[in-house]
Amino acid sequence: MRQKAVFFHAGCPVCVAAEQQVAEAIDRARFEVEVVHLGEASARIAEARAAGVISVPALVLHEQVFHINFGAALSDLG
Repeated sequence: MRQKAVFFHAGCPVCVAAEQQVAEAIDRARFEVEVVHLGEASARIAEARAAGVISVPALVLHEQVFHINFGAALSDLG
């Protein structure tokens, strides 16, 4: 059974570049990756915040948040 990973981003150039890097690097045989564009799915900002995301792009994996770079603060999104 694959584990779930969630990649949160806001669609900015930094986020898009990070999404491409994550897509290439993560083992899809081990992880099911859900990509959440918070600019288009603003209802999920609370979920990201509850997971510990403070800026995007961020990858939530094994209930840990990995802030990849700084594209935007989560507080700027909503």
